[in-house]
Amino acid sequence: MKIGFGCDHTAVELKLALMEHLQEQGHECVDYGTKEAGVRMDYPVIGKRVAEAVTSGEVEKAVLVCGTGVGISLSANKVPGIRAAVCSEPYTARMTVRHNNANILAVGARVVGTELAKMIADEFFQAEYEGGRHEVRVQMLADIEQEYCTGIHQ
Repeated sequence: MKIGFGCDHTAVELKLALMEHLQEQGHECVDYGTKEAGVRMDYPVIGKRVAEAVTSGEVEKAVLVCGTGVGISLSANKVPGIRAAVCSEPYTARMTVRHNNANILAVGARVVGTELAKMIADEFFQAEYEGGRHEVRVQMLADIEQEYCTGIHQ
């Protein structure tokens, strides 16, 4: 699988560790930055950049990392078609793919350690969307997004 990666300045080390871990499993990893720890990079810039890579098909899924995972996931979720989920343990990572068809995993470098982050990523990328009864809810999310993107909601 081709996976995009992005982080702010607080999370370069964890991003690189996750990239190496997933490359060892045979995934192709694309780094969208930032690449320098300590050089300020605002998470909305990276969240948007990586989310657009997912929606354009440049990458299939992605991993975003900031201090908590929250800010960078919020910015990614502003891009239509993105379902980014912050996960701090493996169960949620697996279930957000299986039930929500999440296409971006977000983790917090100040929340989880490297080994736990690897376990979270493993569950996220090994999980498969179940569809079925979950498709109705995922479509409802898309409908809400469409309503606000087209200006139907007044």
